[in-house]
Amino acid sequence: MNENFSLTRIIRKNVSDLQPYSSARDEFKELGTDMIFLDANENPFETGINRYPDPQQRSVKTALAELKQVSAAQILLGNGSDEVLDLLFRAFCEPNVDNVITVPPTYGMYKVLAGINAVENIEVLLSTDFQLNVTEILKKQNSGSKLLFLCSPNNPTGNSFSEEQVEQLLNQFNGIVVIDEAYIDFSTNASWLQKLSDFPNLVITQTMSKAFGMAGIRLGICYASMEIIEVLNKIKPPYNVNQLTQHMTLKRLDSMGDVKSETNIIREAKNILSTVLLQVKFVKKIYPSDANFLLAKVDNAALRYQQLIDMGVVVRNRSNQPLCENTLRFTVGTPAENLKLIQILNNLEE
Repeated sequence: MNENFSLTRIIRKNVSDLQPYSSARDEFKELGTDMIFLDANENPFETGINRYPDPQQRSVKTALAELKQVSAAQILLGNGSDEVLDLLFRAFCEPNVDNVITVPPTYGMYKVLAGINAVENIEVLLSTDFQLNVTEILKKQNSGSKLLFLCSPNNPTGNSFSEEQVEQLLNQFNGIVVIDEAYIDFSTNASWLQKLSDFPNLVITQTMSKAFGMAGIRLGICYASMEIIEVLNKIKPPYNVNQLTQHMTLKRLDSMGDVKSETNIIREAKNILSTVLLQVKFVKKIYPSDANFLLAKVDNAALRYQQLIDMGVVVRNRSNQPLCENTLRFTVGTPAENLKLIQILNNLEE
């Protein structure tokens, strides 16, 4: 337990004082009742989506709460994880005053959102084996450090961070520790959701975009204490998650057998792809991965990237990231796509 953490201390005063907007569907919630709705200036002719969606996405939260074994009051949903991350900046970081800490190489939107919100981004590089430099992170924090972003499994490296190191940061970082678990369903490691109640400064983000295969609907999920969720609910847009997204999410959550089956197939394919990629003549190293992708060190990333493009295969050149010189990131495809990728790689010219 981090006794130095105080939610009251880190919340922005204007957010603390804010009276949130109350929408028509906040004031009357019983959409399923046989009522005449003349309160929200909607088009009355039925199209299936002519009514505003539930602003609190209660059905989706109930399903997720049961699946993840948390309280629905500990869940906030967003228009993709990027909206959730942006809400954290807007709730806790005073522009041109506060700072956040990130640990490159990592997900690039943390830095972008810091720039958008006029918040200083203090970067502490990972070690050469892509683990956390806890001593340096704690040394860099100051009274204005409000958020620490840890992507685990990490993007683009694929590895998970040491549980011991993360727990040390949760105990000693005086702001909120955000653990981005976009890829957690591909990992054999347990989610930090199991320890949510142990740390008042812990926020966990997950997504429907990866293992659930629903990147197109844009649903990001935030798990935190009820107190933090209450703060974020004050500033989120009234109808930030549309009706179609809520419907498709419920439908997918009702097919968890398919999700688990697909996830297992991807894991197995990743293991095979990792072994076979090492046999490609210009691949120097494959980094350990708990995600649905592999980071590979190659002889000339720019050349190999363009050669693959010319052959109709799109990968990601991550060479512009710290510690990632001459690396390509390969997302695991279908077995057929992976086979085609290997055939193309083996036929590339020197």
